[in-house]
Amino acid sequence: MNIVILITAPNSKEARKIADALVNNKLAACVNIVERIGSVFLWNKKIEKAKEVLLIAKSKKVKFPKIVKLVKRLHSYQVPEIIALPIIDGYKPYLRWIDDSLR
Repeated sequence: MNIVILITAPNSKEARKIADALVNNKLAACVNIVERIGSVFLWNKKIEKAKEVLLIAKSKKVKFPKIVKLVKRLHSYQVPEIIALPIIDGYKPYLRWIDDSLR
């Protein structure tokens, strides 16, 4: 099953390091980096606000445990966001490209 993984990072440098590692290790076929998103979240019983960078990675469900391990190793957050969503449908040639890229 193909998946999309959402990962937030505190800055562009860390986001690029994670993206490069995911693609170089064939854990993601592609990672989009979305700069300057605003986040509002509850942390240690306080509402926090932060500027973050969002990574959108395309991969396979079977690779998710290795993705989590790699992201946790490279990430500066104590509890990084690493969320996998199923791709229920898509342009078939693109989905095949994901499969081919991760072999």
